[in-house]
Amino acid sequence: MRKVFLIVGFILALTSLSGCFFSSSEVNRWVLASDGATSFSLSRDGRFALLHSTQQGILLWDLQQNKKLADFGSQDPHHNTVISSSISDNNRFAITATAQNFAVWDLAWGKSDGLWSLSDGVIRDVDIANNGQHIVLALSNGKALYIDLGTGRRLEFLAHQEKVNSVAISANGQYVLSGGNDYFAYLWNTRSGQIIHSFEHTSRINRVALQRDGKLAMTADGGNDIFIWDLQTGKKQTALSIHLRQQNLSSARFSDDGTRLATGTPSRRVELWDTTTGKNIGRWEAAPLQDARPPSAVVYDVAITPSGQVVSGTSAGIAQTWTTD
Repeated sequence: MRKVFLIVGFILALTSLSGCFFSSSEVNRWVLASDGATSFSLSRDGRFALLHSTQQGILLWDLQQNKKLADFGSQDPHHNTVISSSISDNNRFAITATAQNFAVWDLAWGKSDGLWSLSDGVIRDVDIANNGQHIVLALSNGKALYIDLGTGRRLEFLAHQEKVNSVAISANGQYVLSGGNDYFAYLWNTRSGQIIHSFEHTSRINRVALQRDGKLAMTADGGNDIFIWDLQTGKKQTALSIHLRQQNLSSARFSDDGTRLATGTPSRRVELWDTTTGKNIGRWEAAPLQDARPPSAVVYDVAITPSGQVVSGTSAGIAQTWTTD
C-alpha cells in the first residue's frame, strides 16, 4: 500500500511539474506539411513561412491569410534535401540551402534568383540581407563565407578554428555574427573581414542571433550558457536563467526593440525571455509530428509578432502561435 501511495505521489508530482514548465496558451496552429519539414523559416513578424518537405519541395505560406503563396518545388535538379533557410528582415528575399548548394528567392515575385554550388565544405547554416545579394554561409571546414551575389565578391572569414555552426547577417549586409565549435563567436565587418567583438564560451556555440538595429547579440552553447551582449561596448548584458541541463538551441530571435528573445530547442520547447533580467516569461511545447514515436519535433525557427505573440515552425511541418496572456 505504501508503494502505491509513493507511485501515485510521484505521478502527481510529475503532473504538477509539467504544469509549471509548460503553459497551454496556443492561439493558432497550421499543419503545412503532414510529412514533416527538413527546414522551416519564419519572417521577422511571423506572418510568412518558408519550408521544405520531401514530398512537396519548397513552399511559401502566408499564415495570416492561411494561404499558400508559392510552390517552388525542388531546389536543384537532383532533388537534394534543403537543410537550412532564412527570410530577409524585410520579408522580400529568402535563401535555402542543401549541404552543397544554395538558392536565393524573390518572394515578392515568387521566383528564383539563381542557384549556386560550393566545392569545399558542407553548408551548416545560412542568412541573407535585405537586398537579396549579401549572403553568409556557415561551413563545416571552419569558414564563414560572405558573398556579394551582385558583384561576385567573396570574403572567407578564417578566425574560427573548427566547424562554424550558426551565422546571422545584419539587414544592411555590413556585419556578420558567427559561432562555432571552437567555443567562440565573432562579430565582424563584411567589407574588411575585421573582427569587431569576440565572445568566448566554455563549450561549442550552436546558435547566434542579431537584434535588427544592431544593439544586441545572442550566443548560445551546448551547455547551459545563453548570453545577451551589448554590441556598443562588447560587454555581456545578461545571461538567461536556464534551469535545465544542456539546453541546446535550434533557433532564436529578438523582438524588434530587443527587450524579448524567443528561443526554440530540438526537443519541442519554445520559450520567451526578458533580455534585461534574463528571466523566462513564457514556455510552451510544440506539437510533434503525427504518429511519431516518441513524440518529437525540432523547433527550426521562432518569431515575435508586432502584438508580442510568439510563432514557432518545426520539423513536424507545423506552425503555431503562442501567447503569454
